[in-house]
Amino acid sequence: MKSMAIAFTGPSNSGKTTLIEKIAKKLIKNHQVAIIKNDPKDKAIFDVEGKDSYKFSQTGAETVVVSPARTTYFSQRSKSLEEIVSMIKDFDYLLVEGLKTLPLPRVAIFREKIDESYFPYIKAIAIDESVDTSLYQIPEDIKILNLNNTDEIIKWIEQNATKI
Repeated sequence: MKSMAIAFTGPSNSGKTTLIEKIAKKLIKNHQVAIIKNDPKDKAIFDVEGKDSYKFSQTGAETVVVSPARTTYFSQRSKSLEEIVSMIKDFDYLLVEGLKTLPLPRVAIFREKIDESYFPYIKAIAIDESVDTSLYQIPEDIKILNLNNTDEIIKWIEQNATKI
């Protein structure tokens, strides 16, 4: 199987993280899954102040913490998708949250209302019953997916993801 990549986008609190989490939990049973999350406001915290790994990462150096169960890489430099993929290497599915500029097929998640400004950049929308689609002119080439049907979304991913 060739590795596949797909991106998810949408307004804050639309359910992007929740959907990616559900998809990853299903896929991880039979596949290697990698997730990339964009943090545009640089507010994510990855370590506890006062711990050695925090002190090392605060130096500005590339820092790797290795334990019997995991390897954690703290980079002080922004990486391109190609650089990240070459670091991860072994995955079947790459799920990307955000990073609107990446040339990947994109699913937009909406609740309550659809932001039509996303239409030029997406291939599908995932919505729930809170959205009245009759209020919008959704282009025919944009697939409408049920936000609460993870299997349907995974099937769409398998048919539309970029092979990398």
